Amino acid sequence: MTTADDTRSRILAAARKLFAERGYANTSLADIAAAVGLTKTAIAYHFHPKDKLAAELIAPAAEDLITLLGTDFAEDRHAFVTALVDLMVRHRAVMRLFMEDLGTADVAPPGSTGEAVRTFRDEIYLRLVGPHPDDAARVRGWAVLGALNSAVVHTMDLPQDQVRPTLLRAALTIENL
Repeated sequence: MTTADDTRSRILAAARKLFAERGYANTSLADIAAAVGLTKTAIAYHFHPKDKLAAELIAPAAEDLITLLGTDFAEDRHAFVTALVDLMVRHRAVMRLFMEDLGTADVAPPGSTGEAVRTFRDEIYLRLVGPHPDDAARVRGWAVLGALNSAVVHTMDLPQDQVRPTLLRAALTIENL
């Protein structure tokens, strides 16, 4: 690994940790620079603007999400919820960034990371509630997404194999499955 690759890896690791702890909007390039022991200019050299850093961090989760959304669960919500929980637990270090920080911005420019993330979030919601949900289904759908996001963000200190079964039971209970 070259020095540039090592520096990029260190920047990505610090950004992943800080975004998970503080959120995207509350983490500056200067914060990331301080965590890595570099200047803000050095961070910007590798990742400018900041959303390019976020995009690189969420790319593996986005690829897995595309695969999940491309899978036909044949109206099997239980299987879909299970696969969604698995994905969120596996990628929990970037889930706050993916589902909350970038995906809920009121206005995101066309083609931005935020717009793409919001589209993913909306497709997950649609898979949970179906095309014409009643009020109870709408509440359950948002409750599942909120519970999954909050739980993975706030349990980073726990092992995945401890988080997954509890989170799966909770999501299936909310969904009445």
